[in-house]
Amino acid sequence: AEEAWKAKMVTRIVDLRSDTVTKPTETMRAAMANAEVDDDVLCSDPTALRLETEMARIMGKEGALFVPSGTMGNLISVLVHCEVRGSEVILGDNCHIHIYENGGISTLGGVHPRTVKNNEDGSMDVDLIEAAIRDPRLEICYPTTRLICLENSHANSGGRCLSVEYTDRVGELAKKHGLKLHIDGARIFNASVVSQKLSLVLGVPVHRLVQAADSVSVCLSKGLGAPVGTVIVGSRTFIARAKILRKTLGGGMRQVGILCAAGLVALQENVAKLEGDHKRAKLLAEGLNKIKGLKVDVASVETNIVYFDILEGSNITGPKLCKIVGEHGILLMPESLSSLINGQPYRD
Repeated sequence: AEEAWKAKMVTRIVDLRSDTVTKPTETMRAAMANAEVDDDVLCSDPTALRLETEMARIMGKEGALFVPSGTMGNLISVLVHCEVRGSEVILGDNCHIHIYENGGISTLGGVHPRTVKNNEDGSMDVDLIEAAIRDPRLEICYPTTRLICLENSHANSGGRCLSVEYTDRVGELAKKHGLKLHIDGARIFNASVVSQKLSLVLGVPVHRLVQAADSVSVCLSKGLGAPVGTVIVGSRTFIARAKILRKTLGGGMRQVGILCAAGLVALQENVAKLEGDHKRAKLLAEGLNKIKGLKVDVASVETNIVYFDILEGSNITGPKLCKIVGEHGILLMPESLSSLINGQPYRD
């Protein structure tokens, strides 16, 4: 009887596990149902071409390519820049590519990761990045540094954002040493919203935020709310090589316009709504911080990610808290106590 009562009480689920749990809107579903399609492996799907053209325009790059996932987008990007096995990439020790992407750059590409400590804001000290670049005169002993990777916004740092000034500095360093720069921009639109407030330059558009990068991966299925996909952008030469690698990795799809149609709607309708997500995340952080036994660094909540700590002596564990709030229709990530404000359900 008690379980039946609880079931009746929970009329709506508040899912804060991740911004990847968003559901496509009715507009997206209609666009998918009516999408004009053809064979994208033959480069003739018109909806895919429209999405790629639009993303390249928004990002200020020569070309773009739709891929099934962010992991594949980052992997392709690294492998294009590091064609020679035994190449080395410099990246943060707490970044998504290094921790959550199955070590693909090494297992599939023979690329060696050289980590630099991520600061609390997701950045890496530029001096430490430069110190990590291998001396080419000692190539008999060392792998060859060919690439630097940044992540913006930085998920494991709580969605913190890198400023355009910082990104430019890293880009200048890369050019100085003949290296390429890739940005894992899974949430780059979130970062762009914040950068407009943080930067010394007022009103930083997303293309300016990634101007220094040779390639960027942009996820459509997180805060933008599309069901599937990432778009990588870069030069025409980069995209031509990326297409070959996409096919090699099994990412070439046929009538992919059905998926790309949702991505186009996401760009048209949801980018402007991200600032509202950030405001709700800040409100959540402030509220959680008032609860006895919980602690949130409210000032560090810049985008749609909220991390909170359970204080010692609170007599509750993370899994137990997740179970209790889950019984009331609130879903949290059990592995780490974080919440992501995202998606259409919270915009009503």
